[in-house]
Amino acid sequence: MCGRTACSLAADNLRRACAYRDRRGQQRQPEWMRQERYQPSYNKGPQSSGPVLLSRRHLQQDADSSERVLMDMRWGLVPSWFKQDNPSKLQFNTSNCRSDTMMSKSSYKGALLKGRRCVVLADGFYEWQQQSGGKQPYFIYFPQTKDAMDKETEGDKEWKGWRLLTMAGIFDCWKPPGEEEMLYTYTIITVDASKDVSFIHHRMPAILDGDEAIRKWLDFAEVPTQEAVKLIQPTENIVFHPVSTFVNNIRNNTPECVAPIELGAKKEVKATPSNKVMLGWLKSSQEGSPQKKENDLPKWTSQFIQTPSPKKTSADVLQQWLGKQGQPAAKKHKA
Repeated sequence: MCGRTACSLAADNLRRACAYRDRRGQQRQPEWMRQERYQPSYNKGPQSSGPVLLSRRHLQQDADSSERVLMDMRWGLVPSWFKQDNPSKLQFNTSNCRSDTMMSKSSYKGALLKGRRCVVLADGFYEWQQQSGGKQPYFIYFPQTKDAMDKETEGDKEWKGWRLLTMAGIFDCWKPPGEEEMLYTYTIITVDASKDVSFIHHRMPAILDGDEAIRKWLDFAEVPTQEAVKLIQPTENIVFHPVSTFVNNIRNNTPECVAPIELGAKKEVKATPSNKVMLGWLKSSQEGSPQKKENDLPKWTSQFIQTPSPKKTSADVLQQWLGKQGQPAAKKHKA
C-alpha cells in the first residue's frame, strides 16, 4: 500500500524535474495549474494535497493530449457521483486503489474509463514493516545518480537533481452541492510488492519507470484503457533505507523524516566520523525545511546518492555514509 509520501521540491524545481518531450519531440515543462496551493512536505498523508501530472486535454478539450500539466490535488478520491456535501462522509478509504479490482469497483471504474489517469509525484514513499516490537518505517525511492548531489541553478536547461518517484494514479472531479469550484482528488494504484521490498509490506504503489511509461499512462486519447493498464506492474528498480519512527506522527515535517538510521539504534545514527557530516547537514537544513520555506533540493539527498546500477540495494546506499563500519543499516532480507 502507500499511505505516506514526501515531496519536498519547490514548485519551480518540481516543474523542471517533470520536463518531457511532446509528440513533436520538443523538450517542454508542464504548466502549473493552481501552483499557489502546492506546499512541499517531508510527510504527506491522505486528505492532504499533493502534486500530480495529467494531460492538458482534461482541462482543455482542443489541447494536444500529449501535453502535460501539473496540478495540486487532494489525496483520497471522491467519485463524481458522490451525493453528500462533505468528502469526509465518504464511508470507505480511497487513498489507494488495488489494481486487481480497479476495473470493477464503482469508485474507480467510471473515472478510469473516462481516461482520468494521472501520475502522482513524490521524492519517495514510506512503508512500515511489522515487527515483534512494533513497526519499523522505511523510505523507498528511485535509485539516484551522482548528478543529484549537484546544486541546481535556475539557468540549467536540463534537470539533474533528485529523480522523482512517479506513481500511477486515477483522479476524479467532484462538485460539492451549492459550490461552483470542482474538487480534484486522486488515488494511488497499488500492486503486489516486488521481491526486494516484499519483506517490508506485501503491497506497493504501481510505479511508472521512465518517460515512455508516463506518456502512455497520461495520453488517454492515444492509449486506450485496456492498453494502459498493462503498465501497472511491480518494479524492482527501487532502493530503500530504514528511517526513524519520528515520521509516524503526521505533524512532523522536517528532513529527519527521511534521514537514514542504523537499525538497532534507539533514535538516530551514532555520531561516527563517517556520518557526522550527514547529521550536520540535516541539522543545518532545518531552516530550509518545507515548514519555513521551499527547498531547491531535498536536503538529505547528497548523503546517500548512488551511482547508476539496477541492482543497488539499501545496503549499498547506506554503506556510503556509514563508512562500512559494522553491519550495513539495512539488508534485503526476509522478515
